[in-house]
Amino acid sequence: MKPNNWVGQDVQRIDGVEKVTGAALYTADLKFPRLLHAFVIRSPHAHARLLGVDLSRCERVPGVRAVATGKEFPFHTGIYLKDQTVFATDRVRFVGDPVAAIAAETPEAAEEAAALARIDYEPLEPVLDVERGLLPGSPLVHPDLGSYECVPWITPKAGSNICNHLKVRKGDYDKALSSSARVFENVFEVPQVQHVPLEPHVSVARFDLAGKVEVHTSAQSPFTVRHLLCACFGLPHGDVRVHVPLVGGGFGGKAGINLEPIVVALAMKCPGRFVRLLVDRSEEFYATVVRQGLRATLVTGVDRNGKVQAQKMHYLWNCGAYGGYGVNVVRAAGYTCGGAYEFPNVWGDSIGVYTNRPVGSAYRGFGMQEIHWALEQQMDMVAHAIGMDPVAFRLLNCLGPGKATVTGQVLNDFSGRVDKCIQKVSEMVDLRKDRPRARYHGKGIACAVKAPAMPNNAASSVVLKFAEDAMLEVLISGIDYGQGLMTVAAQFAAEALDLPIESVRVKGRPDTDHSPYDWQTVASRQTWATGNAIFKAADTIKETLFSVSAEVLGVPASELVCEGGAVKHLATGRSIPLAALVMGYQFPDGHTIGGPVAAAASFIPEGLLFLDPQTSQSAKPVAKWTFGAQAVEVSVDPETGQYEVERVAACYDVGKVINPGLIAGQTYGGIVQGLGTGMMEELILDEETGRPRNASLMDYKIPSTADIPKELSVAFVETPQKDGPMGARGIGEHTMIPTPAAVANALFDACGIRIQDMPITAEKVLRALRAKALAEREREVPELAPASSR
Repeated sequence: MKPNNWVGQDVQRIDGVEKVTGAALYTADLKFPRLLHAFVIRSPHAHARLLGVDLSRCERVPGVRAVATGKEFPFHTGIYLKDQTVFATDRVRFVGDPVAAIAAETPEAAEEAAALARIDYEPLEPVLDVERGLLPGSPLVHPDLGSYECVPWITPKAGSNICNHLKVRKGDYDKALSSSARVFENVFEVPQVQHVPLEPHVSVARFDLAGKVEVHTSAQSPFTVRHLLCACFGLPHGDVRVHVPLVGGGFGGKAGINLEPIVVALAMKCPGRFVRLLVDRSEEFYATVVRQGLRATLVTGVDRNGKVQAQKMHYLWNCGAYGGYGVNVVRAAGYTCGGAYEFPNVWGDSIGVYTNRPVGSAYRGFGMQEIHWALEQQMDMVAHAIGMDPVAFRLLNCLGPGKATVTGQVLNDFSGRVDKCIQKVSEMVDLRKDRPRARYHGKGIACAVKAPAMPNNAASSVVLKFAEDAMLEVLISGIDYGQGLMTVAAQFAAEALDLPIESVRVKGRPDTDHSPYDWQTVASRQTWATGNAIFKAADTIKETLFSVSAEVLGVPASELVCEGGAVKHLATGRSIPLAALVMGYQFPDGHTIGGPVAAAASFIPEGLLFLDPQTSQSAKPVAKWTFGAQAVEVSVDPETGQYEVERVAACYDVGKVINPGLIAGQTYGGIVQGLGTGMMEELILDEETGRPRNASLMDYKIPSTADIPKELSVAFVETPQKDGPMGARGIGEHTMIPTPAAVANALFDACGIRIQDMPITAEKVLRALRAKALAEREREVPELAPASSR
């Protein structure tokens, strides 16, 4: 059993010294003396008016040092739409909504006090379904929606449950649809799922006696946490300091802001004391954030050659109770609604809907797995219906150089090649139309594309500085939570200055008081953005080194290079070791030139343009696209519906492979996570009360080693990204996007069934097989069919 002060890390004695190991926050004994423990009182109702909160009995429990409610802290927060308060004020909007919090000397005292709270609710009718939320007269989750602050490119609709709506209009959809040779319409469903990070959410805060706030938190975005805390509490940025230690998994769930306002509010009530809030595993499932649900309706019109002429996408997003971060998922899904395909005539709507379910937020893929679940099955269904090979159909309709996305952005020779990825996985799994086939054994394919969903001014910055022994220190603020950012940053710095990688030290664990600014570690952008900043800083370093060395060697600076830990003049072979330069060069007579060598640099994407508010057309709405494809092989047991994913092959156009081991690991991990969401994961709520029914790892299944396919194979296309470091582009999220759709397409190939609501469970497969068998018998013996179907 862990001690009460355990916050997610282990302390081991190594060589007589206590060292912190593992992920999460430092142990309280080492870092947070006199730590107070927080307990959050959460709503048991999905929707209710909050009539009264009485914590007087709680305050009298021995050990209680502070209580906090929405009456004291009625402040709003949200990264794009400020629709959530620190604590509920007038109403609660989901089971788990924070109502009040208590800080005490021990966790037991805090929990004991919470049980004594008197809270008066007036239950209201909950909205748990997106279509119900759009009906006229449906209860409003946010009656005051029109008064909330939001960024200009998010469009909530006052007097409704719509928190954002992005429209895509391209060409003449109605005319193209009416002239199509065949038209197909289908509906697909995706449930809410949990991120299930190994380390739950945990935050620690202190409000010191000078009125400054210090926060230690397991988060993906220290500077965004600081910015949002300052906006929430009305504090200057210089008075808020955020530290992020090693993070035990995020997957988007620790982006933006989460527990931090609660612990800051409590800390303000007991100045000088650290307050810690650690959610338990059950709370992690429903009381933090989840991936949004989706209902997608797709209409596709094709000509006689199989070319898509008209495409309609209608996405209804179940954003849950608050849309502060999730509204941008809605937006990203809108401008990427066409996936990896060239559709000349498009009618797209991506609509975020408030419901009284857990809060929807960022999740690895940022809406892309959800829309590809629908789009990639739709493409497969159309291909089969018109008698065309699914691979050939995709190659005919996919994007490529010179072709335009749904927003009108014309791709160039540096934009990536999904066609090459399709061809590669088709070879790896043998998707030839005339391949040998076995009953209940099938293969399927799905494509993927994603752009970084970020503001046009999202920046990353770095500092490079030499120590006295010429060790290069690289300061970054991107979070390495397992994807390998610190390794890649070291590689870039070593490459840029031709240093042995052993001579580079990357400093992570950012501290907003001392680390360089970085927007967020999201959007698969760190290799690209931080990498570019490192190369820019390295250029400045070289200018400094070459300027000093040119004076020492008496040669032009333009003739100098960095090579093997020295500055070298190639023509003469003369060189100066970096150790003699990085603190200033001292001549034999004692005079010195130069000085400590360091440089700061930043990277911000160039040329990005806003979307047209009515059509979403734009010449360059995003910085880059990463394309890919996966092929899957399955076998099915028709007696039980159990199926096995035997093989998965993946190929992505990553621009440039920087670290083969890391990129392979990212791809394998993404595939398995994609299998989890595709085959087994779903957060289940009671449809009357909105209470979670599977908020534990006993009832919510995630993949284990037993679920990993027998064979995973990866390949990469390298079409250099024009503005990428060494030509690289991001891949972190993309690796899980197409997996569920590829599995669904393989199941159809194996036994002719379609599962259109994720996850693909054995029960659904068995029901579909039985329904298919019954339909076949009815066709063979018409007398068996119900009269209504004849």
